[in-house]
Amino acid sequence: MTGDRTAEARTAGEEKPAWRGGFGRLWTAAVISRFGDALRTAALPLLAVRLTDEPLVIASVTACGYVPWLLFGLFGGAVADRVDQRRAMWAVDTVRGLLVAAFALAVGLGHASIPLLIALAFSLTALQTLFDNASTALLPSLVEREALGAANARLMTGQQLAGGLLAGPFVPLLLTAGAFMPFAADAGTYLVAAALVASLRVRPPEREPRPAGSTLRAEIGAGLRALWHDRSLRAVCVATLLCNIGMGALIATLVLHVTRWLHAGNAGYVAAMTAYSAGSLAGGLLAQRIARRTGRVGALLLGGSVQVGSLLLIGGVRHLAALIAGMLLLGSMNMVWNVNQVTLMQQRSAESMLGRIASAFRTASTSGAPLGALLGGVVARLFGLNTPALLAAVLFALAVTALIPARKPDVPVVAPRDGVTTPRPTG
Repeated sequence: MTGDRTAEARTAGEEKPAWRGGFGRLWTAAVISRFGDALRTAALPLLAVRLTDEPLVIASVTACGYVPWLLFGLFGGAVADRVDQRRAMWAVDTVRGLLVAAFALAVGLGHASIPLLIALAFSLTALQTLFDNASTALLPSLVEREALGAANARLMTGQQLAGGLLAGPFVPLLLTAGAFMPFAADAGTYLVAAALVASLRVRPPEREPRPAGSTLRAEIGAGLRALWHDRSLRAVCVATLLCNIGMGALIATLVLHVTRWLHAGNAGYVAAMTAYSAGSLAGGLLAQRIARRTGRVGALLLGGSVQVGSLLLIGGVRHLAALIAGMLLLGSMNMVWNVNQVTLMQQRSAESMLGRIASAFRTASTSGAPLGALLGGVVARLFGLNTPALLAAVLFALAVTALIPARKPDVPVVAPRDGVTTPRPTG
């Protein structure tokens, strides 16, 4: 199996994952699940608005999508390194499918309420902390390390296509059949994804026996230390945190930027979000090509620098065309960043610690989004509706600066021969 994957990659002229077998099923499961998530994510605020017109209450539903990462993110990573990651993933998806199915039934029977929405959002994200970390740790068991970059690009591009473009038109169609339908469809996608993941056959990760009396707390600490002591990963984590603060500020106020500062209305907002999604798809196709020319850290530096320019364009030019162009660039370079950031983490981490390192990285960087949202609201109120974009540009510029130490990485834990992750010989 392994030899066949390697031969296929070499024949193609670059390292690519084989679609046949485990990776194809994982990709299908991820894309189907993201499609369902997008249906639910779009339907939840619409349902919340029907139940209350209090902005703070509605915002609390969204906030519950962040809180579990801060509470359980590190715990989820430690558990992912202890258990069979494949079983953890299909078990979590099965539970999530049943939860959403029960919620769809409650909506259909007229028993929906704001507390029920908050409980659903919190529960799904709490389960996601285990699922996402297990998924990150599982991928190296399905593809060669030299093919991880291409595998991540295909996964993220497929998910963006399903969630960013294809799911949107289905929401109003499903809602015409009943407010419960998007949630029933989401439940179905979870159960299909669970069945696909359960069918995977993977090699177990290489794990050293845990010392007697080892605790989850001690293992979480080991993951945090491993992330901190790797100069490249530490720099990328700090940079990603700064970027997430900036994106939180921009996204939280974008509807005001478009409708009140640009006076472009709802159509302008839809156009901006569509441009971002289209840019993300293009970035998925470009991520590996850019990394092969610049290296992974170089791709992050390029992506961050271009995003600084795009944010200055969005915040500095009062025209819808400038906004669309800026969002297109922002989406493409954000995908380039995400693909190379995740691949760098996977390739520089020991398999036995990948779940904990990924969870420490995600928990630290995810905490920036709610902070950024608050900052964006304050800045927009005090200095103008376009200033959150300019604040984001400053934060992205700081992120690019924070990446400079990563240009001379420490010796990685694992050195894939992909000509991207590790420095190439000169001369």
